[in-house]
Amino acid sequence: MGTEIPATMQAMGFDEPGGPDVLRAETLPVPHPAQGEVLIRVAYAGVNRPDVIQRMGHYPAPPNASPIPGLEVAGEIVAQGESVTPDWVGQNVCALVTGGGYAEYCIAKIAHCLPVPEGMPLAEAAALPETLFTVWHNVFERGWACEGETLLVHGGTSGIGTMAIKLGKLFGLTVIVTCGSDAKCSAATKIGADHAINYKSADFVEEVKRVTHGNGAQLVLDMVSGDYVPRNLACLAEDGRHVTIAVLGGMKTELNMAQIMAKRLTLTGSTLRARPDAFKALLCDEIFQTVWPHVEDGSLRPEMDQTFPLEEAAAAHAHMEAGGHIGKIVLGTGND
Repeated sequence: MGTEIPATMQAMGFDEPGGPDVLRAETLPVPHPAQGEVLIRVAYAGVNRPDVIQRMGHYPAPPNASPIPGLEVAGEIVAQGESVTPDWVGQNVCALVTGGGYAEYCIAKIAHCLPVPEGMPLAEAAALPETLFTVWHNVFERGWACEGETLLVHGGTSGIGTMAIKLGKLFGLTVIVTCGSDAKCSAATKIGADHAINYKSADFVEEVKRVTHGNGAQLVLDMVSGDYVPRNLACLAEDGRHVTIAVLGGMKTELNMAQIMAKRLTLTGSTLRARPDAFKALLCDEIFQTVWPHVEDGSLRPEMDQTFPLEEAAAAHAHMEAGGHIGKIVLGTGND
């Protein structure tokens, strides 16, 4: 390792699960990259809903992952482990990580890193991996989305929702979103959604039927689960696909299996964090081949909400939990 790398770093962790105020600064040793890994001097780290759920004690880090929150980072590679070729030191990358993002330095698998295009702000780069990997895998790989189809997304102004809008429009989908206010609906349509439904003032099932002229959507990206699932299935066209990526509204529901058979529906879902490194490497490579050219030419950029200093991670979490954000929240270390 080069002499410019300090022995210790600042990170944001917590001792016991709880509200945002349990997050506190700590001094930790700077980690050393092992085989196939790089050390990133973090400029920015993305804040994601799983970080909040982990802090609340409901989403522990997988085995061998850092207990420090943070699933995506952007910054400069300052050291690399054995078998990493060619020489990546000095390059700016963004990376999907299994933890450790809320720190001045973070370990990443080189196979889970993407090069930051010239001129792209590192804050924007840090806001891409978690939502991009999640939406690409679930909408296009698991959900088989095809050009000309209609996608329904709940939480249209969230990090996932805004990425689903942008990716959907980039690849020829009609995108319908639900949001909790007229202001958020307006924001979602400005971002690119074809239709935005205020689920507090309208029945989204009826609205989806109306805007699809009774045909329904081919695909639902579901972050709510619970009692939303039967309503989502009512929104689907024949041969429709229902993809669940979170259970914010509860894990259980009652389904009408006759409806599923009659409409030939497919129900699937996935999580990302605990998937094997090899799977994430393949996903990263597919994104690099398929989506990254749109990042490089500027046609895909994350929707940015607010940047907080790393030491104000508690305020960033409180901001996310308040629900007023539109797009991505990131933490800055001052290293850019």
